[in-house]
Amino acid sequence: MLTNYIKIAWRNLIRNKTFSAINILGLALGMATCLLIGLYVFHELSYDRFHEKADRIVRVTFRASMNGNKINEANVMPLTAQTLRRDYPDVLDATRLRVAGELMLTKGNNLVRENAVAFADSNFFDVFSFPLVKGNPKTALQQPNTVVISDKMARKYFGETSPIGKTLTPKGSFGGSVLNVTGVMADFPASSHLHYDFLVAMAGLDDAKATSWMQSEFYTYLVLSPGYDYRKLEAKLPQVVQKYMGPEIQQAFGMPFAKFREAGNDLGLRLQPLTDIHLHSNFAYDLSPSGDIRYVYGFGAIALFMLLIATFNFMNLSTAGATKRAGEVGIRKVMGSVRSALIGQFLMESLLLTGIALLLAVGLVWLALPAFNELTGNSLTFNLWATPLLLPGLVLFGLVVGVLAGSYPAFFLSSFKPIAVLKGGTAFRGAGRLTWGRQRVSLRSTLVVVQFGLSFILIMGTAVVWQQLNFIRHAKLGYDKERVLVIRETGRLGKNEPVFREQLLRNSHVIDASISGYLPAGPSYNNNFLVYGDNKDGQYIKGIRYDVDERYMPTLGMTLAAGRNFSPTFGTDSSGIILNETAARQFGWGDKAIGHTITRPDFGGSKPTRTYRVIGVVQDFHFKSLHERIAPLMMTLGNNSGTILAKVKTRDVEDLLKTIEKQWTAFAVDAPFAYSFLSDDFNAIYRAEQQTGWVLGLFAGLTIFVSCLGLFGLAIFTAEQRTKEIGVRKVLGASVGSIVTLLSKDFLKLVLIAIIIASPIAWYAMNKWLQDFAYKIDIAWWVFALAGLLAVGIALLTVSFQSIRAALMNPVKSLRSE
Repeated sequence: MLTNYIKIAWRNLIRNKTFSAINILGLALGMATCLLIGLYVFHELSYDRFHEKADRIVRVTFRASMNGNKINEANVMPLTAQTLRRDYPDVLDATRLRVAGELMLTKGNNLVRENAVAFADSNFFDVFSFPLVKGNPKTALQQPNTVVISDKMARKYFGETSPIGKTLTPKGSFGGSVLNVTGVMADFPASSHLHYDFLVAMAGLDDAKATSWMQSEFYTYLVLSPGYDYRKLEAKLPQVVQKYMGPEIQQAFGMPFAKFREAGNDLGLRLQPLTDIHLHSNFAYDLSPSGDIRYVYGFGAIALFMLLIATFNFMNLSTAGATKRAGEVGIRKVMGSVRSALIGQFLMESLLLTGIALLLAVGLVWLALPAFNELTGNSLTFNLWATPLLLPGLVLFGLVVGVLAGSYPAFFLSSFKPIAVLKGGTAFRGAGRLTWGRQRVSLRSTLVVVQFGLSFILIMGTAVVWQQLNFIRHAKLGYDKERVLVIRETGRLGKNEPVFREQLLRNSHVIDASISGYLPAGPSYNNNFLVYGDNKDGQYIKGIRYDVDERYMPTLGMTLAAGRNFSPTFGTDSSGIILNETAARQFGWGDKAIGHTITRPDFGGSKPTRTYRVIGVVQDFHFKSLHERIAPLMMTLGNNSGTILAKVKTRDVEDLLKTIEKQWTAFAVDAPFAYSFLSDDFNAIYRAEQQTGWVLGLFAGLTIFVSCLGLFGLAIFTAEQRTKEIGVRKVLGASVGSIVTLLSKDFLKLVLIAIIIASPIAWYAMNKWLQDFAYKIDIAWWVFALAGLLAVGIALLTVSFQSIRAALMNPVKSLRSE
């Protein structure tokens, strides 16, 4: 019986080549898209789940609200780990990380910059399941000046010999210490929010022993008791803040912590499950770029959309071709075939088509995966043999899709009544529809509306994403990012850093140059600045402090709203400060800030109290992503070395860069010449949004294509069903245009209905996406009109091709065929 089903299914597939090809191609594209996105979704959801204690590890984060300014930071105070472990029995273990900057190492005759470096506590490998290939995880990080390196770095610097007991001697600013290699760890998986090649023992870091609760540079992870709800511990953290931070707040601001909070200020610690870090984070100073659960949901919905559209195509074309199979069904039933056998036959045809489509989909995924990885910035793999469950999963996926796609046509076709079908060759046919066709046409129309509605939503999504990206590219940032050369590691020049800057200024192609490691885009120093205005009864603000020189604002083209810039002619500018407009407003001074004072209090003796006098107010500029509102920022005059910004006036910078590199090399500095352009650093901030735009555009195009495949197939069927009608109309004098209109108008009505229904859904979805940006576009009506015209135009082009072909047929041949 099964062999017979397969033979008949294959014959029907060969007999209806056009419809079979449309179905196979549509299903293959739908399944390939679903598989590709499935790989991405699985990868995103798998982050940090490989750790043995993943379900019990939480990260401690810092959240605050100061004078309405909300602060969310991924790092906390150095004492947090040991305090929580000591005070709460359900905290079984606690470990810390601190970003270490970079290592400059010698490899042969070259200096190599290594950026994936962090300090780690000795129990790091007790908390996290990063296996050591060599060395003892219990003791590897116990002693100062010891380091555990990744397997990749071991091969890079030591070849095939064992690095245990050997040393690394960093150049430059890493303390000049010799680091003893005590362990080799397996390379961190791609699905980890931690990515380090060098873990240096925390025991040698003086800042790790700091006792102040007002410094926060340490990433702290806790291991909780099995089954313990982390929210119970989180509810107790306000007591920790009051007990340990309260006295320092009182000393610094001269008021009890309770009164400090009553004034509208709040400081607190929160807990975040390890497995939530990648997809549910929105913290400053996070250790790696985070994903977004909304993108996971969104791409998952796209995968479902594509599969539904391809499945609807199959249902539409199968039921549309019912007239060709009605006689077959009638004869089979008269000959004694039961309905279940007919359902089995039609499901076998569906499964055969789906099987072929699945093989094609696997091939498409294999071919498209490298390009998809490049587009999304991931490193996804598709290896049937390396992943044991992948092959059974694909088979199950094909069976489910085949049954879903074929179930309605199977039940529908098997329901024909043999007497009604066999009563006459034309008795059940009229104007291209069966006598019971109203119900069927209604369902078919619904499926077409759903297809194009989903396609319209994706077109709208793509349009809005690219509009927002265009808005970001042309937004008024408050500074000029174009042709600003960022030269890094200039602190290694030591006393020659100002000399190097002067050499740049003497170059005719350089307009201005500034020494400061504080940048509005790209890697930048950051200084939290907790201060009060005028006196302790004034406003308290936690903002950002930039240490700059007098050339910083001219180099970046910033504009003063009031007061003046720093100047070497004013000896008192070392105690001067420049606010941005947001800080001036939050202090309550507005445009009258000049002359007021700002005081940074003494926090437990960590830094002495210092008072600054406001000498200027700079117009607000975006020093963070446009996702965030501009926060209070204060600039002080400081000798902050490490980076030189140079505004250049030439577009052809190749010769200029060669000249600068020669000047750099002449100083015999122990670091290679490294640079970037501020505009490139700015664009890198929005790489995730750019990738989203490209991916949405790609899948929007695919959904339109698959929808049009189905529309094309229905147009072919309609033209075939109305061949005699078209011939009669042409004999009676109908024009080609009127026949094309006759065949196209019903399809266009469905597309217009789809646009009307999908428009509010698209508007709601994209507005939700835009809420993530503090500065965003308004979705204009013309975007809907343009997307609608595009959808209608594509649909009209698809239908018209077959309609014109049918209208140009010789009426004699049309009537003879009937």
